[in-house]
Amino acid sequence: MHIVADENIPLLEACFARFGRISRHPGRTIDRAALGDAEVLLVRSVTQVDRALLEGSQVRFVGTCTIGTDHLDLAYLEQAGIAWASAPGCNARGVVDYVLGSLLVLAEDEGLDLAERTYGIVGAGQVGSRLAKVLRGLGWTVKVCDPPRQAAEGGAFVALEEILTSCDVISLHTPLTREGAWPTWHLLGAEQLARLRPGAWLINASRGAVVDNPALCATLQARSDLRAVLDVWEGEPLADPELAARCRLATPHIAGYSLDGKLRGTLQILQAYCEVLGEPAPVLPELPAPWLGEIGLSGDADPAWALSTLCRAVYDPRRDDADFRRSLVGDDAQRRAAFDRLRKHYPMRRETDGLNMVLAGQSPKLQALVEALGARCTIAD
Repeated sequence: MHIVADENIPLLEACFARFGRISRHPGRTIDRAALGDAEVLLVRSVTQVDRALLEGSQVRFVGTCTIGTDHLDLAYLEQAGIAWASAPGCNARGVVDYVLGSLLVLAEDEGLDLAERTYGIVGAGQVGSRLAKVLRGLGWTVKVCDPPRQAAEGGAFVALEEILTSCDVISLHTPLTREGAWPTWHLLGAEQLARLRPGAWLINASRGAVVDNPALCATLQARSDLRAVLDVWEGEPLADPELAARCRLATPHIAGYSLDGKLRGTLQILQAYCEVLGEPAPVLPELPAPWLGEIGLSGDADPAWALSTLCRAVYDPRRDDADFRRSLVGDDAQRRAAFDRLRKHYPMRRETDGLNMVLAGQSPKLQALVEALGARCTIAD
């Protein structure tokens, strides 16, 4: 059997070599010719999988090692009888770490206490729900908007209008949809951006077109009080240099690019493929040990300092921001290539829940903080 896969999927050979021959390709170059006689296609978010790609091929299974499925034509896959699977939640923790790192940078810039801000989360799927749990665990005020979940479950969700007008921080975590109960394409356009409260921070780590990028650029130009953090861009891999220049942090779609998240995605697709084949769940490879597995703190440490120290010990987005800004030179082709190169050669990054904090002395506040972050806490003798 022949398996065609995005070259950026880790553990490919360890997980899939036993099923057949593997061909790796850059995700954006996977076309009908690249498929050849493949029966299995494994992708990430940059490959559009639709009728044009698959019709007449031998592909019987498509796996995307990502949370999102907006790059898959699910209606066609169902119609054609092609089994498919995604990896919901695989990179959720990495995105939470990205948001926390971004908040620390913004707070440091402006000398603000993160505990005194009101947080609005738009989209309560795997990422948004986990982020809300972490922020609430830290004791912060959080409002969540998710109309489909509100319609299905009820509960304490709020309207987008309330998020826009009452929240100091807005973090977007929606899928990208143009139709259905909640179309999210340009969910935040010029009209919505104009209603952001003074001094608001906007973070988008979902999909670029959830925010109207030209409208955001114009809004940031007109309002110096606003701050934006963008990890995703309309027209990827071609990001707008002018918009990037107006953002406090700008990164090349790597918010969820932790090693843990990428490996988790591969393993989830392996499990789904085994289910399709009717085979038992495989013995999965173990993740490598993190470079930083443990950090010690005094029980007298200031909680705000401890929060910053722990989060930045795992991930600080400023390096990715600097790398991305250096790539925004040259013509369109050069910038497209640079965007993909940063993603392909992304450095190893782990997640907060792999960190153990050794606490010298009892401290309920620090223990609660570590628990909220999802790390482990050990009390030293």
